[in-house]
Amino acid sequence: MDEKTSKKDPPPPPKMSPYVFTLLLLGFGLWCFWDGWLNSDPDMAEYALFNQVLSGVLIPWAIWDFFNVKKKYKKK
Repeated sequence: MDEKTSKKDPPPPPKMSPYVFTLLLLGFGLWCFWDGWLNSDPDMAEYALFNQVLSGVLIPWAIWDFFNVKKKYKKK
């Protein structure tokens, strides 16, 4: 009897931190910042503008998302 009920009700999946997406955004934004502004490799010069723009989008997005998640979980 216990085997049948345990098959019907599997355990819930492990919960992820709500900040995972924020950390991924920030990490990729910082990498783009380094690659676009601080990297002196001449082979990467053609991608510099793309990385500069992407870092300018991703880093503020990560900061905005951090405060939104913090505000959402502070209410709970």
